[in-house]
This record gives sequence, structure tokens and C-alpha cells, in this order.
Amino acid sequence: MLANLTDVLVAVAGDPSGSLRQYLTIFLFALLSALLVGLLLGVAYLIRPNRRQKGKYLAYESGVDPIGSMWTQSQVRYYIFALLFVIFDVEAVFVFPWATRLETYGMFGLVEMLVFIGIVVLGLVYAWRKGVLRWA
Repeated sequence: MLANLTDVLVAVAGDPSGSLRQYLTIFLFALLSALLVGLLLGVAYLIRPNRRQKGKYLAYESGVDPIGSMWTQSQVRYYIFALLFVIFDVEAVFVFPWATRLETYGMFGLVEMLVFIGIVVLGLVYAWRKGVLRWA
């Protein structure tokens, strides 16, 4: 069906090379998929239950009823600690493939990896001196 429609559109546009046909096919599939998604979301909106309940909009944490305000401050140190973990995890992702191919990289690869590890260690020393690694 889409092939026939693209043939008609290409004939109207007058594209002898056929490059327009490829773009039109992609455009038509994107349009069809957007319409299908919109249709399915609309049907789901119409048939879903919509009953307002007081407890439905409360914050829920592991079966414990919320006490007090749901807006609480947490310490930034935990997020920074998590980011440091991610940084060192990503470092391991870079170091492992380098270590497996060290012979092919030679001295240049060794110097580059030492620079990379040095920058990461400088970041660790900075975080340590700022007291980020103190878990309290």
C-alpha cells in the first residue's frame, strides 16, 4: 500500500532518480506510526477508569504511610558520592580495553592512559580534601 502511494507522490513530484521515493517512504512510515500512537493513546484515555481518591495521590514508600511533608531536604554529599562512584566505574570501562590491547598502543597509549588516570586521581584527591568521602 505504501509503495503504491509513494509511486503516486513521486510521479506527481517528477523525480526520475528515485531518491525522493526513499525519503517519502520514511516520511509515510513516520506519519503512520505517529497516527497509530495518537490513536492508541486516545483510545486508552477514553476507556481507562478515572476515579479520584484521596489516597491515590499520596506519596507511597514501601507500604509505610507518609508522615509530615513529602518535601524533605537530603544532603548533597550522597549525590556527589554516587557521582564519584560513576566516574570510577567509567574509568574502569576505559582502562580494561586499553589493558587488553596495550601492545598495539605502545608507549603513546601508555602515556595517554597515565595522563587519564592522573586526572582521575587528581579529582579523587580534590574530593578527599573537600571532605566529600566522609560518610556521615
